[in-house]
Amino acid sequence: MDGFLTTHVLDTARGCPAAGLKIALYRIEGDARAQVRTLITNEDGRTDSPILPSEEFEPGVYELVFHAGDYLRASGQAGDGPLFLDLVPIRFGMNDDSHYHVPLLLSPFGYSTYRGS
Repeated sequence: MDGFLTTHVLDTARGCPAAGLKIALYRIEGDARAQVRTLITNEDGRTDSPILPSEEFEPGVYELVFHAGDYLRASGQAGDGPLFLDLVPIRFGMNDDSHYHVPLLLSPFGYSTYRGS
């Protein structure tokens, strides 16, 4: 298969890529959730390789978990007490053999995502 999965994380509060943010990928099958891999974003807010490369691509349901709280603490954007956002899970399906891009626009008090290109 030629499909693959990428992401890009932008820190909208600071107006820059979110470097050093941990991302975990899970494959979902029924009630089971199996971790596929964990990657860290680079200086451009991207991972150095696809999150799911074409040689491992399989259609199905997946979940990306962005460790936003750790990033917000490290970047000095976390105040005292519990964070509003800590883990940001995004569950989505991939059903055709193509490039899936799931970006995250992140701030301490909100986020958004979409299927990018």
